Amino acid sequence: MEDLKREGLIRAVGISVNRWEPWNVLETLRTGLIDTVQVIYNVFDQSAEDELFPLCQELNVGVIARVPFDEGTLTGTLTRDSRWPSGDWRNTYFVAENLAASVERADRLKPLVPSGMTMPEMVLRWIFANDAVSVVIPGMRKEEHVRKNIGASDRQPLPSRVIQELRNHRWNRTPTTWSQ
Repeated sequence: MEDLKREGLIRAVGISVNRWEPWNVLETLRTGLIDTVQVIYNVFDQSAEDELFPLCQELNVGVIARVPFDEGTLTGTLTRDSRWPSGDWRNTYFVAENLAASVERADRLKPLVPSGMTMPEMVLRWIFANDAVSVVIPGMRKEEHVRKNIGASDRQPLPSRVIQELRNHRWNRTPTTWSQ
């Protein structure tokens, strides 16, 4: 990697981290060869904060936060009756057990959404509040989503009380037969 950088063939090296073990990349980061790490990070999946983010900050490694809406759960639009077209991967991810638990947890966040804000904006701004995060890459299916997500980054920081309250919604999941 050092040779490729020195020769100008690449500018940076990134690595994407497994959902269930964001700490499994720590030794690789310590080699000094990695410039950025991509990891799942959202209101529910906060485990990257435990060991990964502090090391990234220490080593000046960029963080790309992916899956900020927890596969759609944190948009607040899913219900226990949500269904997707045949062949859509969400049918295997949101099995009845996961869909019910995800919707229940997302519903607990709805009263926390500040006036004049949407739930997706709130959860994006919660991620923006973490100094370790360099960039957030939300999935967007419609032009309206693109505009709203970009707009969220232009707004003032969330009130500290909202940031703290959202920290209490960490969901320490473990892999199951249906999880991906």
